[in-house]
Amino acid sequence: MSFLKNIFGGNEPQNEGSKVNWNQLTELKQLDEIVQQSKEKPVLIFKHSTRCIISKTVLKNFEKDFGFGDAVISYYLDLLEYRPISNEIASVFNVTHQSPQLLVIKDGVCISNASHDSILDIDFNQLLK
Repeated sequence: MSFLKNIFGGNEPQNEGSKVNWNQLTELKQLDEIVQQSKEKPVLIFKHSTRCIISKTVLKNFEKDFGFGDAVISYYLDLLEYRPISNEIASVFNVTHQSPQLLVIKDGVCISNASHDSILDIDFNQLLK
């Protein structure tokens, strides 16, 4: 099984070389907290499919290039384990479910979302002003 875990990844975000301080998104009630937190500073939600090599690659590259430290609050969702939360994210923030997907929440609303390699193209400097 560790062979498959090495290929597809586990259900935890990457730590090796990661510049992101992830909060695990595991309960629906956290979405209310995210809305409130986003009124103080931007919140990122990374929805990750732990069985998808594309999702794993995008997550690894995102973590490697991330440079915003404490300027944002970052959440990680294992959408295979917590699919109901992923569905609720789509409803609450009025986005279409995708995987991998990154949402930027500010003042209680999703101001940007991207999927797959487009995640790496988001201009965070512009969004986080």
